[in-house]
Amino acid sequence: MQRQATHADSWYSGDPRTLNRQLEGWLEAVQPSGEFSPPIKGSKAIIGPHAGYSYSGPNAAWAYKSIDTTGIKRVFILGPSHHVYIRTCALSACQSYATPLGELPLDKETIDELEKTGKFEVMSRSTDEDEHSIELHLPYVRKIFEEMDIKIVPILVGAVTTQDEAAFGALLAPYLTRDDTFTVVSSDFCHWGKRFSYTFYYPSPPPCEGLKLSKSTPRSTMASLPSFPIHKSITALDQEAIDILTIPTGDKPAAEVHVEFANYLTRTKNTICGRHPIGVLLGALAVIDENAPGGGMGRSVKMQWVKYDHSSECETLEDSSVSYASAYVLF
Repeated sequence: MQRQATHADSWYSGDPRTLNRQLEGWLEAVQPSGEFSPPIKGSKAIIGPHAGYSYSGPNAAWAYKSIDTTGIKRVFILGPSHHVYIRTCALSACQSYATPLGELPLDKETIDELEKTGKFEVMSRSTDEDEHSIELHLPYVRKIFEEMDIKIVPILVGAVTTQDEAAFGALLAPYLTRDDTFTVVSSDFCHWGKRFSYTFYYPSPPPCEGLKLSKSTPRSTMASLPSFPIHKSITALDQEAIDILTIPTGDKPAAEVHVEFANYLTRTKNTICGRHPIGVLLGALAVIDENAPGGGMGRSVKMQWVKYDHSSECETLEDSSVSYASAYVLF
């Protein structure tokens, strides 16, 4: 059974030549700097957005340009569930995933091993094909690993607790640390606006108390919008998450970063849709990290953010935007 590319011709081009040309253009536009010289040798994971390519395609290129493809045979792809409510993680029943650039076979041996743990559900085909968070990464995966014999392990991450994120991360850590394995984590950042039921606002650069903008917001607060526009508040809000998720932070173990990220989400309710896949990755890093009690798996962990932007710049309560951020991970 093959999962069809159900979002082609709507969220991204279904024409192979057009899609290939777009991906190549976005990848070529990524400019190295003194601190960022891709591909990143030994990179083991990326975090990247999953919106329609006209919005997030250029941003995602910064994550994918980071990938060192040397020796990779297996790619885990962790994406959030947008359409079905599950309190666990789910595996695919398909044999392969279609993309306009060619199919991606699934690593059924690894998937069977994970299913036998009893910790995972199995997606129905309709759930699999309705979800876009994993699919929007498939053309980039196929492009970056062009002409390479790779298999993928897609995992749909539900509304799991922080403790469950840690448990799933610990379960996956031995797989993710294999020399032939790479991991893609799918996440957009802040979804701001009334259509997302999220209008959190910092009236000045943080640290300060945030509030919810609405028609009943005092005029004195609304008067501050020109001096500290909504889009700058959104950037500051997302930057708090990015700062927390930048590793290393001194000798702080990844497990503490995971707790800080969860506390940040509780405080701000920031609508980072891939917060649970990111949490699972943090759960794995907590086990891998040499700064963990007992030395973990003895590996040095680094998470570096290389690109951030918005779909638009919000100025008023009637506006809306989605934020996109890309990072690479070493361990």
